Parts: sequence; structure tokens; C-alpha cells
Amino acid sequence: MESHDLLREVFKETSPKQIAEDMGLSLSLIYKWSQAPGEDSSGTTNPLDRMASLIESTEDLRLIQWLCRKKNGFFVESPEKAKVISQNLMPATNLIQEFADLLSVVACAATDNHVNETEAVRIRKRWEKLKTVTETFVHCCENGNFAKIQEEAKVVAHSKSI
Repeated sequence: MESHDLLREVFKETSPKQIAEDMGLSLSLIYKWSQAPGEDSSGTTNPLDRMASLIESTEDLRLIQWLCRKKNGFFVESPEKAKVISQNLMPATNLIQEFADLLSVVACAATDNHVNETEAVRIRKRWEKLKTVTETFVHCCENGNFAKIQEEAKVVAHSKSI
């Protein structure tokens, strides 16, 4: 589904007039967002396409993570795109280590019964990484790749011992 198609669907349930009023934009601009941009159409690049372009240009997932948090949600990178060790395969022992690392960051931050802004940022970074690592592990298991995960773990362990 293209972004302008999604906006057309959204406009069936949310008044474009109300959106224009809420955003302080013209109604005609709101309607143009729901039309395909290009030579044969009168549509214009909409905020969804612009956000996608910004994320693609920067390759910085903090942008999408911020957007998700604004709506009390969270973003977990797809296992196909996840940048984890061993060609997107995560051994169970490494998953446990990632969780232990998160707990260590939390424990260090909480030693004085206060979490400052720097500590909160460190906790968030570890949490975001753990969610992606966990989703990758679950995805591999669902696709019957658990044996391959164990093989990769042996290769990683062997390479570390050399």
C-alpha cells in the first residue's frame, strides 16, 4: 500500500477538514496528500513519504523510535533488516547476555535510587537493542532455524577462542 492510499483510507474515518484545522494547513493540501504525486496526478509528497525519506537518508532508527514513543508504542526492527552478529542469527546464550547487559545498566543507574537523564538514555539504547535481538531470535526459531543458530554459535565461539 502506498502512503497516499493509506491516507485516503484514514480520511474515510477522520475528517480531512478537521486534520487541516488541527494542523493549521489548507484543506486542499490535505487532500493532495491522498493523491499519487507525479506528472499525471495533482498529488504532492505527503508527510509519510517525507518521514520515510528522512529515515532512509539518515539510516537513524531513533527517528522512528521517537515517533512510536509519541503514541506510547515502540519500534522493533524486522529480523530481515536487523544488524546483529552472525548473519542475523542470534544464539540463545547471546540473547541471555544481552538481557544481562540491560539489567547491569539498570542496576548501575539505580544504585543511588535515582536515574538521571544520561542513565535513562543508556537504558533506552540497551532496551532497543534487546528488543531487536529478541525478535530476531524468535523469528529464526519460528522459521525452523534453531539448528542453524546453534551452528553459528559454535562458529562464533570458535573464532573468539583463536
